[in-house]
Amino acid sequence: MRVLLAALLFPTLLRAEGEPAGHFDYYVISLSWSPTWCALEGDARKSPQCDDAADSGWVLHGLWPQFHQGYPSFCRTTAKDPSRAQTAAMADIMGDGGAAWYQWKKHGRCAGLSAEAYFALARRAFASVAKPEVFRKLDRAVKLPAAVVEDAFLKENPGLAADGITITCKAGRIQEARVCLSKDLAPVPCGRDVVRDCRTQDALFDPVR
Repeated sequence: MRVLLAALLFPTLLRAEGEPAGHFDYYVISLSWSPTWCALEGDARKSPQCDDAADSGWVLHGLWPQFHQGYPSFCRTTAKDPSRAQTAAMADIMGDGGAAWYQWKKHGRCAGLSAEAYFALARRAFASVAKPEVFRKLDRAVKLPAAVVEDAFLKENPGLAADGITITCKAGRIQEARVCLSKDLAPVPCGRDVVRDCRTQDALFDPVR
């Protein structure tokens, strides 16, 4: 009864663990604004992603198999885990190899693909979403509504509809752009538990370093 009540009251928390790989409805590609992550976590970790030379803007947080309600995680799979070289090779779009390893462990195993195929698909998904260049041109921090960020993505991605993207915030900052994609990486509507648009009218948006 408690589980059912929690599911009714907190649908965004619905998830499974240890499910068989390959059983899901669509993908969510999560693009993290690197300056936000660095300000809140990365700088304290001395992450290479946050070095000025890294020039990081939108980076791939993950490609997540998703149910229409809830999501699978830490799935059972016969696929071999990626080598250190394979995860390190994802650092150019994910910040560092450690992030790639964690994303595989929690989400990638659920895709029903080999590690090589999953990372290749993640690259294709990342390339399929145009990142608005306007945000890379900022020379100072600004405050803006999250809707401005969403509108910029919609303008740069004509095939994307408003119900297929959500912008999230954390600690009063623009955090991520999350786009919903079919298994063939075509834009699709997001489930209600994915759409968590940030309503902050003056979210902080730091420039690329």
